[in-house]
Amino acid sequence: MPSVPRKVLLSWSSGKDSAWALHALRGDPSLEVVGLLTTVNEQYERVAMHAVRETLLEAQAAAAGLALWKVPLPNPCPNEVYERLMGQTVERAVAEGIGAMAFGDLFLEDIRSYREKQLDGTGIEPLFPIWGIPTHELARRMVAGGLRARITCVDPRALDASFAGRAFDEALLAELPPQIDRCGENGEFHTFAYDGPMFSRPIAVTPGEVVERDGFVYADLLPAAAESAA
Repeated sequence: MPSVPRKVLLSWSSGKDSAWALHALRGDPSLEVVGLLTTVNEQYERVAMHAVRETLLEAQAAAAGLALWKVPLPNPCPNEVYERLMGQTVERAVAEGIGAMAFGDLFLEDIRSYREKQLDGTGIEPLFPIWGIPTHELARRMVAGGLRARITCVDPRALDASFAGRAFDEALLAELPPQIDRCGENGEFHTFAYDGPMFSRPIAVTPGEVVERDGFVYADLLPAAAESAA
């Protein structure tokens, strides 16, 4: 008898790395992704850091055919509050028979260590399905593999604000300054994935306003149908 696949909850930022991690996980027959876990700024109703609207996040989950686990965070959110809310989510996952939580981290050892520490002893194993792939190679693999995304957030201390709203494609990779990680793993930029092999259909988006807030530059993305109403 074939073994039953282990249930996996995927930490989902709405960006390209999470999307590619989903693609990688689905290539492993021993695993079954059963949900996407996302922290949401409850004041702004947007994905934390990426500033993606909840409506687009929900469209991603629907296109991926997965349940969406939202964790609403206050603004601001002290770390002890974050850890308490995440701990409650982990308890729920254990109760629902989930055996692993996956992350789209690429090479930052301190972040990986933190995740491993937080899950230690919970019964949930941390997985890192795209860890260690050279990011210049991974970025091109994503684009060649059909992943489509746009930059939603730029740290202007690292990257010129004009990159906000740009498509994540070969042209972008060619134009990024050499010191910028091609996947933005050092926080230079964040993205929203709207099409690719991990989705059953593309999420229709249109670029909206570009604003600066709290030291970051954000490119708002609108559901295409909402363009005229926004």
